Amino acid sequence: MTERTRVFTGSPWEPVVGYCRAIRVGHRVEVAGTTAMKDGEVIGAGSAYEQTKTILKTIEEALHQVGANLTDVVRTRMFVTDISKWEEIGKAHGEFFKDIQPVATMVEVRALIDPRLLVEIEAEAVVSGE
Repeated sequence: MTERTRVFTGSPWEPVVGYCRAIRVGHRVEVAGTTAMKDGEVIGAGSAYEQTKTILKTIEEALHQVGANLTDVVRTRMFVTDISKWEEIGKAHGEFFKDIQPVATMVEVRALIDPRLLVEIEAEAVVSGE
């Protein structure tokens, strides 16, 4: 059986729902839906751009904890509560991924777990070069 390496970020929902922020199995890394929630507070409340930057920094930190980098990301999925904000979300995504260019999906959803949250992002990575 391949070893599983997990990352936890202290989200209040991790133990209740029973999940981790990221998991690495072999060369594959999956990062759970990540929001701009830190210590019970929303970072960048009201700004989809700031929330997206915060989320991608959290994803980057989780990847580093399992020996991966943003350059290993092959897919992102963005769930947004207002698709009219796609340009500011896309701008922040591009600041992290303009040279990496993973496949990406952005879809509008009715709501996230906290009404102050505007964006949630998942990521998939494949670690190469080992």
